[in-house]
Amino acid sequence: MAYYRQVGDIPPKRHTQFRRPDGGLYREELVGAEGFSSDSSLLYHRFVPSAIVGAWAWELPDQTLVANLPLRPRHLRLPELFAGQEHKAADAVTGRRLLLGNGDVRISYVVASLPSPYYRNAVGDECVFVEGGGAAVETSFGTLDVGPGDYVVLPRTVIHRWVPTGPDPLRLYAVEASSHVVPPSRYLSRYGQFLEHAPYCERDLRAPAEPMLAQGTDVEVHVRHRLGRDGLAGTVHVFPQHPFDVVGWAGCLYPYAFNVADFEPITGRVHQPPPAHQVFEGRNFVVCTFVPRKVDYHPQAVPVPYYHSNVDSDEVMFYVDGNYEARRGSGIGRGSVSLHPGGHSHGPAPGAVERSLGVEHVDELAVMVDTFHPLDLGEGALAADDGDYAWSWSRPGTDA
Repeated sequence: MAYYRQVGDIPPKRHTQFRRPDGGLYREELVGAEGFSSDSSLLYHRFVPSAIVGAWAWELPDQTLVANLPLRPRHLRLPELFAGQEHKAADAVTGRRLLLGNGDVRISYVVASLPSPYYRNAVGDECVFVEGGGAAVETSFGTLDVGPGDYVVLPRTVIHRWVPTGPDPLRLYAVEASSHVVPPSRYLSRYGQFLEHAPYCERDLRAPAEPMLAQGTDVEVHVRHRLGRDGLAGTVHVFPQHPFDVVGWAGCLYPYAFNVADFEPITGRVHQPPPAHQVFEGRNFVVCTFVPRKVDYHPQAVPVPYYHSNVDSDEVMFYVDGNYEARRGSGIGRGSVSLHPGGHSHGPAPGAVERSLGVEHVDELAVMVDTFHPLDLGEGALAADDGDYAWSWSRPGTDA
């Protein structure tokens, strides 16, 4: 993110002496992407950020993946994963249930009521969509207050924790990348500014506004990290002083939130393809958002998508709210996830095209992830699969 921000106390020039009130030096830390050749921020710590006094293995939530074989589309009923009171014993990090994944991205879901442990993802950026509830996301950069409809982008290695707020459990749809998650390059100038045709801009992004300083000793931080070439593992690091000790920071790499209500949909006389709804991109995947909007206004327009084949990608759609007309009659509803794998043509449910004619506005909210390598199934997908969705196009149209 090339949008520069400055928060708290920093020296007038980088890499120079910056002293505490007692005369000692603050510790400068560079948090940077792609070595020293991309976006970065400089953080100023009260204590040494490298210091740890203990470490032990942490068993990650079940990361097992199995192939989608035989190849078929899937309907995952996410509410069934937390149907009872499980959320009362779950937190937003260790309670995640893996739905889908490959070497580039993993998608998980959790409903949580407990504060999470302090957490650092050292594998890649996280793009977490808040389906419901609210939380204070405490980070080493400061705090983000988030709620329904927020995307929370957490750069790799940023220490943070999720603290649910309000009466309702926190519902999160977590996109865990093995790369960085950034705005689409076509939305940006060569210097990183959002261009006029972009459906959102810098003013829509919310970053921490002030430092968060916490006290504590022997603070445990759960670290998700690489193991070998393609494996994943967890380790707990113990910090002698609380890692939230940053008095100020400045730069272009930081956690931020973006709400879908600030996404300005791009519409046309005829149906617009998914790239018109793109919000973010990572290595070998994209994230799109379908929001309530005026639809196609050609006199002969068909307001629902045409049938299409995913020649190069798997499509994952999370149906958050509203009435998704194209899937009506298929069993898809609020809280559903559909997987349309490469090698299968998909599109409107039987009867949906005819019902859509003349519609001028759609009331839908959905998050789509398209991946350019096949997705395997996690334990959450196997537990929530309805087992019947693949045959939904073969049934007669219905108004159900």
